[in-house]
Amino acid sequence: MNNLATSETRIERDYVGEVNIPSERLYGVNSVRGADNLTVSPLSIAHYPEFITAFAQCKWAAALANRDNNVITQEQCDAISRACQEMIDGQFNDSLIVDLLEGSGGTSTNMNFNEVIANRAQQHLDHAPGSYDVIHPNDHVNCSQSTNDVYPAALKIATYAMLGPLISEVERLADRFRVKAIEFADVLHLGRTCLQDAQPMRLGQLFGGYASLGRRLADELVAVRDKLRTLPLGGTAIGTGFGAPAGYRPAVYKHLSGIAGVEFLAPTNSFDAMQNMDVFSRVSGELRTCAASLAKIASDLTVLSSGPVGGLGELRLPEAQAGSSIMPGKVNPVLPMAMIQLSFAVAGNDVAVAQAVQYGELEINHFEPVVASRVFDSIMLLTNGIRRFEEKCVSGITANVERNERHLMDSMAVATALVPSIGYARVSTLARKSVAEGRPLAAILDESGLLSRSDTLLAIDKASYPVFGVQE
Repeated sequence: MNNLATSETRIERDYVGEVNIPSERLYGVNSVRGADNLTVSPLSIAHYPEFITAFAQCKWAAALANRDNNVITQEQCDAISRACQEMIDGQFNDSLIVDLLEGSGGTSTNMNFNEVIANRAQQHLDHAPGSYDVIHPNDHVNCSQSTNDVYPAALKIATYAMLGPLISEVERLADRFRVKAIEFADVLHLGRTCLQDAQPMRLGQLFGGYASLGRRLADELVAVRDKLRTLPLGGTAIGTGFGAPAGYRPAVYKHLSGIAGVEFLAPTNSFDAMQNMDVFSRVSGELRTCAASLAKIASDLTVLSSGPVGGLGELRLPEAQAGSSIMPGKVNPVLPMAMIQLSFAVAGNDVAVAQAVQYGELEINHFEPVVASRVFDSIMLLTNGIRRFEEKCVSGITANVERNERHLMDSMAVATALVPSIGYARVSTLARKSVAEGRPLAAILDESGLLSRSDTLLAIDKASYPVFGVQE
């Protein structure tokens, strides 16, 4: 920072020294220290609107609770509340300068919010930013709080908010798969195990399975999201609540729930709530499971659409873009590939979260910023990736009906459907003959007089219904 003050800057001081701050910015000296010392990534806290909203909601609820307990005046409460509302509305993002991945255990982040809110509140009371003579970042905005309880509370609130759109996208994808299951309900399909011909089925059954998986993934995300409603707010530094008046805790939860429109709850044990972040292991684990499960589906789509000549070619995916800079006309399954690649990133994020949760020490976990960074990243990757996967790929999938049926009828997989009428031993012998001679089992059966092609089709039809995947 330039140490020469000008008419366009103001000076703020701490025990390290002086800093000059642009007059139009609302951050203070603690924010500058955090940004100067701890910026390691390109994304500041201003990049995450849900996190901004969550922090502002906590500060707003705290101001109201402190007013109720006669710790701050009505005038101070009103000024702080007004500044928080403006922050929620998207103002002052240019003053939120601390890196989300800062290494001070959240203190720099908390102070960035405290200073911006305090300086804006000062302006509402016709006092200059930086003087803090009416509204102080620590004495008033941070009153009855500590970084140790407000940061994890805001992290939970933000994660809860961000999971809502993700759950909607997963549900929308499940609905899309169900539509495709109904569309493909009558398409004969060769079921495979270990990438080998296995049994007759319907293509709709395959997509019905995908729909069921999507619905289960959404349900699990809903369940783990609900666990985020229990907050450590009110524990102050280590869970004792020291520094907050006796009536603060019930008041702050009442006001927070009213502001956020969600019923947030006090913990059964404040020390547990301050010490442990295991809920984020669960959240991250569900995100990883969601990503891995959808990557499996994406891999299936890649295999089933392979070709168009040298592969299976049983599905046609929408052609999104050119697939090669050297091979003319080549089109790749880029949307499924993107989902698979995304799953790698989410899995890596989950490892980082697990490490951070494990290495909390004694009364608090000071690795919350990396949890915030990795969980937010996983949620955004999945929300955006699933939306594009559903809109640009799954919605436009069509079936190559002729190729699906030919692959089934040319394989020995029809053997399973014939066991009830011919018997396992005889069917097994004929199936091996089909493989050895490279001829369809259906043709061998027809030639032998055991079953006509129409009878074979009837047996397959009986074996592949009901379409359980569609009915679920």
